[in-house]
Amino acid sequence: MPCSRPASDEATGREANPPGPARKASGDPKGRLPAGLYLVATPIGNARDITLRTLDILAAADLVACEDTRVTRRLLQIHGLKAHLTAYHDHNAERVRPKLIAAIRAGKAVALASDAGMPLVSDPGFGLVRAVRAEGLAVTSAPGANAALTALQLSGLAPDRFGFLGFLPAKRPARRRALAPWAETPATLIVYEAGTRLAACLADMAAVLGARGAAIARELTKRHEEVVRGTLDELAARYAGSGPPKGEIVIVVGPPAEAAPAEIPDALLAERIAALGLSRAAGELAAVSGRPRRDLYRRGLELLARDR
Repeated sequence: MPCSRPASDEATGREANPPGPARKASGDPKGRLPAGLYLVATPIGNARDITLRTLDILAAADLVACEDTRVTRRLLQIHGLKAHLTAYHDHNAERVRPKLIAAIRAGKAVALASDAGMPLVSDPGFGLVRAVRAEGLAVTSAPGANAALTALQLSGLAPDRFGFLGFLPAKRPARRRALAPWAETPATLIVYEAGTRLAACLADMAAVLGARGAAIARELTKRHEEVVRGTLDELAARYAGSGPPKGEIVIVVGPPAEAAPAEIPDALLAERIAALGLSRAAGELAAVSGRPRRDLYRRGLELLARDR
């Protein structure tokens, strides 16, 4: 299940844009693709957020496996494409997977598309990729839009280290247990959530993770895109006091605040200098306190000069 469903078309919700021309795949003069599994990213809202390579693959694939054939057919229509579609989702994967592998083994090109975003990212497909690789068959990816990374970009929170938690459990005890191992992780966290569970999820996050900065990203790339920022407790109160927001949600939570370095009393620094020498004492106390070694070394020099 992808994070952001397509947007405002009456039938599928996809942001309808002027259709593009049908394309031929560029790997073969006749538009054919080599046999294999092609993981293709689809837009998370705006239908124009699709790559030329994905259009090539969708136009040339012998078979397109997708979560909901109605959603994928609408996307193909917007871009002036036709394809042979088959449903592949959590409820039929065990039955359909062998057929897809047999098609690839027989020389067919099979594309796997999610309703929105990258296949396998909180979305069916992992079992298929693993099975295709186990058969020694080719797998490649045509990357593109992704709700988690888009929300991280827009959040204004630290992007250098992040953890993707996908969808958390729906029940409070299980959700809090899932959050607990991340409480001390020095990284930004990204969570997918439904609007109906947003307030409860934020309350549990505030209880487990503390009053961290966070952002709620909704309707990404769509006409009514919205990013709301605040601390987890502020956001929990905001959404508890209103009806559930429409659409699916990305929650981005900033890392925990760094603990202030421990103070090192002059008496302790002088004692360790007497026992180890200035250089080793500064290194030892920097390791246990979190204070910069150069600062401790400089203070040690001052203490030694004072005592002369």
